[in-house]
Amino acid sequence: MINTRWDLILVGAGLANGLIAWRLRQCQPALNVLLIEAGPTPGGNHTWSFHHGDISAAQHAWLDPLVAHRWADYDVFFPERTRTVAGGYTSVTSERFAEVISRALGDHLVTQTPISRLTPTSVALEDGRILEAGAVIDGRGYQPSPHLTVGLQAFLGQQWQLKHPHGLTRPRLMDATVDQQGGYRFVYTLPLSATSLLIEDTHYIDRATLDHDRARLNIAYYAKAQDWALGTLQREGAGQPADHPDGQPRGILAGGPGSATKRPTRRPVSPHDRLFASAGSVACRYDRRAILFYAGIAVSPYSRLRGAVLAAAALFSHAQPHAVSGRP
Repeated sequence: MINTRWDLILVGAGLANGLIAWRLRQCQPALNVLLIEAGPTPGGNHTWSFHHGDISAAQHAWLDPLVAHRWADYDVFFPERTRTVAGGYTSVTSERFAEVISRALGDHLVTQTPISRLTPTSVALEDGRILEAGAVIDGRGYQPSPHLTVGLQAFLGQQWQLKHPHGLTRPRLMDATVDQQGGYRFVYTLPLSATSLLIEDTHYIDRATLDHDRARLNIAYYAKAQDWALGTLQREGAGQPADHPDGQPRGILAGGPGSATKRPTRRPVSPHDRLFASAGSVACRYDRRAILFYAGIAVSPYSRLRGAVLAAAALFSHAQPHAVSGRP
């Protein structure tokens, strides 16, 4: 049975809300926080990656249990330039994320619990129960807003178990030597083990859709060109904007249950959008008076986790007691 009264309710157990709940558990264990997820596990099924320099040493320390893969350097390829770039690159898998968050939160995380509506201080579950809180953060995803300009990026990612070792020792963050196909295209590759690869066919294009069949062929052709013998497809996910009823693209690049990566590309355009703070430092100073949540804005293609950490929440210490839903 879920309690009906909480200090803070986080709706949607994605990366940002999961980090907030976990950090609050560490820094303010007396705070009564509930994390609600409609799906079976927190985090969905994604891979989030970031550069070592994207976050501070203190943030690295508390995020370290989430890290599933790390490399000392990475490669980038262009038609006339190739470079190995020194500097750490790290990936967090949704499996590791779900394990850590679930263990830390215990019964303060509920899954398979869809909601019907929310306000800044209450959440209505689909079964009719009403939960109340001092603040509610809506982390279910981007909604169109006049305060945001949305950038579009489309990709299809596949994780393969190969028949033979691939020979890569570091990620290929961008291989733009491939045919551009009417836009800016590159292939992104992460070596997850000696015989496992995550391969993404990525496009910056004017149109709002990506031909998935062609993207699959692109990945197959790229693998063949590298002499990688594809064996078992472990998972596949596509990220592309979907048309919204108001005619504006949603702009959140997240796949479904089989998604390999999540790559938001939203950009802030108002002064308030630039008011970010570390989720960790905000959580440690939380005083229940006001939280303004920006769900994943200012995330660059190569700093996905950094965006969730730096743009997770902003605390307004001297505001009147209220909470603002994350949906504009």
